[in-house]
Parts: sequence; C-alpha cells; structure tokens
Amino acid sequence: GFSGCPAATMIDPCYGYSFMDYFLKYFLIICNLLFTVLGLLLLALGVWGLISKESFAQEKISSIGTDPMLVVLSVGFLLTVLCLSGCVGALRENRCLLKLFSATVLVLITAQVIIAIVAHTLQDQIEGNLRSGMLVAIARYQDDLDLRFITDEIQSNLQCCGADNYRDWEINIYYNCSAPGVLACGVPATCCVDPLENGTVWNSQCGVGAQLLDEFTAQSVIFLGGCLGEISRWIKQHEGLIGIIVTVVFGVQILILFITIRLLERINRHKV
Repeated sequence: GFSGCPAATMIDPCYGYSFMDYFLKYFLIICNLLFTVLGLLLLALGVWGLISKESFAQEKISSIGTDPMLVVLSVGFLLTVLCLSGCVGALRENRCLLKLFSATVLVLITAQVIIAIVAHTLQDQIEGNLRSGMLVAIARYQDDLDLRFITDEIQSNLQCCGADNYRDWEINIYYNCSAPGVLACGVPATCCVDPLENGTVWNSQCGVGAQLLDEFTAQSVIFLGGCLGEISRWIKQHEGLIGIIVTVVFGVQILILFITIRLLERINRHKV
C-alpha cells in the first residue's frame, strides 16, 4: 500500500490504533465527562450551602473548617480535577495527565479496599462512634443547622426518634424536662407519627410533652424506636442492592484503570 505496509491488518501499528482502541479511548472520555459533571454539581452544591448559611461571614469564618458543606465542596473539587485530567489526557493523548490519572485511581481503589477491610474488622467500634455522633447531633440540635437537617432527615425517613429511643432527647437542654421553654419534655416534630395537621399543615408542636407520656400512649403520637436500630434494619433489608452498587462502582473504577493503562501502552508504542 501507500504506507509501505502491505497486507496490514486493523491492529497493525502502521495503521495506528484499532477500532477497539478508539472505542476504549472514547469510552474513557465519556465516563470522565460524566464524572466531571457530577464533580461540578457537588462543587456547586458545596458553594451554595456555604453561601446560603453565610459561612463566609466574619463571625462564622472561624468555624468554617467544621462545616459539612466544606466536605461536599472538597469532594466536588477533587472529583472535577481528577476526571477532567483523565478526560483531557485521553482526548489529547497526554501521557503525563494519563499517568497522573491512573496513579490517582489506583490509590483510590487501594484506599477503598483498606477502608472496607478496616470497617469489617471494627464493626462494633464504628457502631459505637455512630451512636456517639448521633447523641452529639441530638445535644446540638438547636444550635447547628447542619446537624439539625441530618437528624431530621434520618428521623423522618426512617420513622425513628433519638439514637436508641425517644428518651435520648432528654440530653438536649431545650427538650430536657427541666428546661423553661415550651419544648421541655418534648421531641422534634420529625419524631411524630403524623406531623401534618389535616394532611397539609406542618405542626411543629406535635412532639411537645411526648416524654411525659407512657409508652402505650406515646406510640400513637411519636416513633418510640431509636434510629440506630432502624439504620441497621435498613442496611439488612437493602444489603443486596448495596452490594450490587458497591460492586458496580468498584468494577467501573477497575475498568477505567485498565483502559487508561492500555491507552498509555498504545500511545507509548505509537510515539516511539
């Protein structure tokens, strides 16, 4: 032929890349584009959360390091930078970017395996830390908007109240029975069985005085069970789905790593 490579095949170096190489290359680009968009969304959510809570205000800037939205912002930024480098590296066939991308993905895969092993080994300790964290959230419920939001979401979605049971709300200075306010001996509205009046209006006072009721009476007003038990029950009910999601996510990462390494090998051969 004109190339000086007679009888060349689709995988012949004289013709550059094979159809499969091009397919894998653009598959890698598309995957990284999708994850870049996800990273940008997380980044935007983090910025929006910090701005909406006025976390950059002079009186709040000192505590911004403990803001959960900072974690969302950081994850979004890192995901965007990582996937954008992989996308540009594959599109431009830049060896430096692809090497950086593949090394970072390998580190992430290794870290996830280590975390999974540690989590399995320290199940009891993790449960204890989860209980401690939830009790802290209950104690600071009125003073921390993030902890209040998380606690309310857990209680309303899992239909539970407190960490172990509804009595845990005694540790909150506003819901303690010795408190002077209207919330004394009560629980938040997200503990209520039916927090909506007439099915439309949110009744924020539905949990007032719930701690004074005996359990038989209280069960028709609020959820008696704690959220730790409900979280464990939810995980057991959905362990199959969770397993599938974890396997797919882990598999996609390994596939992306494999494609990146193969693309690097082809680029090295082509440019030698």
